Amino acid sequence: MPNTYSQIYLHFVFAVQNRTSLISPVWKTDLYKYMIGIISKNSHKVYSINGMPDHIHILVSMNPKQSPSELMHDVKRNSSLWVNENKLVVGKFSWQEGFGVFSYSKSQVDSVVKYIEQQEKQHSKRTFTEEYLEFLKLFEIDYDERFIFKNIE
Repeated sequence: MPNTYSQIYLHFVFAVQNRTSLISPVWKTDLYKYMIGIISKNSHKVYSINGMPDHIHILVSMNPKQSPSELMHDVKRNSSLWVNENKLVVGKFSWQEGFGVFSYSKSQVDSVVKYIEQQEKQHSKRTFTEEYLEFLKLFEIDYDERFIFKNIE
């Protein structure tokens, strides 16, 4: 779209199916590079990507030609195929349905990048579920308890 200019910063959060800790430190960097490639191919810019063995955070500057749902569909579908084709886990790898997406202004980008880069530190203080619920409350997002990522019991 000529003469279309935008500044849309979105922070995506999504989990491995059943919150299983399957993302290995051995191949997580390659997974992140693969995801960055998918996002870049769709004309978006990744500012930061990091996570834990059971979930991922990505800060993206979005191109308005694609919806956040379409982008996450592409990222999750193609990255699970990549993990499975490369036989990086025993059994089948998949992402949990759904995702969280939170918007930020340009002035907040640096602090969000720092937050994403410090995932290990963040999770020494609280669980993924606590973190996720905090985002939902902070952004005043109504949610159904039945669909919140649950800890495996």
